[in-house]
Amino acid sequence: MNTRGPLQVLRRRWIAILGVTVVGLLGGLVYAWTAPVTYQSTAGSFFSLVSGDSASDLVQGSTYAQNQVESFAQLAVTPEVLQPVVDELGLPESPAELARRVEVTVPTSTVIVEVTVIDGSAERSATLANAVISSLADVVERIAPQDAAGNPTVVATTVSPAEVPSGAASPDLPLALAAGLVAGLLAGVGLGWSREALDTHVRDAEVVAELTDLPVLGNVPGWPADTGRVVVAAAPYSQAAESFRQLRTNLAFLRVVGDTARDGGGAHVVAVTSSLSGEGKSTVSANLATTLAETGARVLLVDADLRRPTVADVLGIEGAVGLTTVLAGHADVDDVVQEWGGAGLSVLPSGPVPPNPAELLSSPAMRSLLADLRTRYDHVVVDTTPVLPVADASVLSRVVDGVVVVADVRRVRRRQLSQGLGDLAQVSAPVLGVVLNRVRRDEESYTYGRSESVADPAVPDVPAPRGRSGDTRTAGAPPVG
Repeated sequence: MNTRGPLQVLRRRWIAILGVTVVGLLGGLVYAWTAPVTYQSTAGSFFSLVSGDSASDLVQGSTYAQNQVESFAQLAVTPEVLQPVVDELGLPESPAELARRVEVTVPTSTVIVEVTVIDGSAERSATLANAVISSLADVVERIAPQDAAGNPTVVATTVSPAEVPSGAASPDLPLALAAGLVAGLLAGVGLGWSREALDTHVRDAEVVAELTDLPVLGNVPGWPADTGRVVVAAAPYSQAAESFRQLRTNLAFLRVVGDTARDGGGAHVVAVTSSLSGEGKSTVSANLATTLAETGARVLLVDADLRRPTVADVLGIEGAVGLTTVLAGHADVDDVVQEWGGAGLSVLPSGPVPPNPAELLSSPAMRSLLADLRTRYDHVVVDTTPVLPVADASVLSRVVDGVVVVADVRRVRRRQLSQGLGDLAQVSAPVLGVVLNRVRRDEESYTYGRSESVADPAVPDVPAPRGRSGDTRTAGAPPVG
């Protein structure tokens, strides 16, 4: 559950709300087109009591009529009144069926009975209304008490005969559209609120702020699969590439890539991890290292995910020898480091998968290797394992200067990100912040850049590195761990 306000819910779920509202509006329109057309006509009759000529008799007669008029109204929908109408007009329905189309009202403080009849024909509705009000008058005069001379004491006078209506009573198009609009809007808001309440994904920086005080270092959008996973080299002027440069800048402001490392000098070592596998940490590591190399610095990308190494696949290089080979003492680091791209990025693949990854990463050989790498490079980016499945990232966090946690907005849940950050906090890991991966962005808001047709002689053309044959997954989505 989240604690977002109504405006935040509307901003995040406006597409769903708008869609349901449009459906409601269309539903009202369909109803107005398909509902049967009906007309209604109203006739009114005035009921008075014949009870003498004196003022007292007139007052008594008026009071009696007002007391009885409600009974007269109820009488209008009985078979006693409606059967003569059916017989007279030769209607193909029973009095009970006719009664369902007859509405009777009595205006307040009056002795007037108004009969409204609904029918599919305008002319027939007026004919039926007049026939019902006339039959009601006959029945009331017949069953009312009579005077000494045998004359009825209640007289009904038709004061407003029914007229043929000029327009249909239903369907009312404006009313149907308004009702559909309101119903759709309410349903849309309810749906959006429900989805927001039940959504446990880490969608944006606001959700991260609810879970932790750590900053959001970057928002990385997805990009087409055919671009390649290292978008900084393949599409250097794209939104995704700029998002990695912004990440580089934010890390600089956090003094991660400053002048002093944890050990008092040399390169700064930054580990990149995630809560779960498949959140794109290796893709983020490769692109971050590439952006650092663009500045002219000496940068080394190390694949320290010794369980499911993927950096070699991301960059399209040989990964048979690497970190584990060096840690086992079978090769020198200079022998296994490979150059990649036109920016001068150095890469140390993982090498063979060992049976004891956590022990290797916590070994004196690993600490010695990192100390050596600090003297050789300006920046070292370490791709490590996810936090929740295994303890490797927690172990490695003790020998690096900072940890960046990648969170895939379409994959990781809030509970999982909180648990991952909590596990790192338990070992006092220097977590720098969170990078949101596969964030949706407004295309119009992020198109400021130079024309792709203008060549820059100062920036060399770097071909897009490709992964293994047949891999068409989208970088920035969860293609790699």
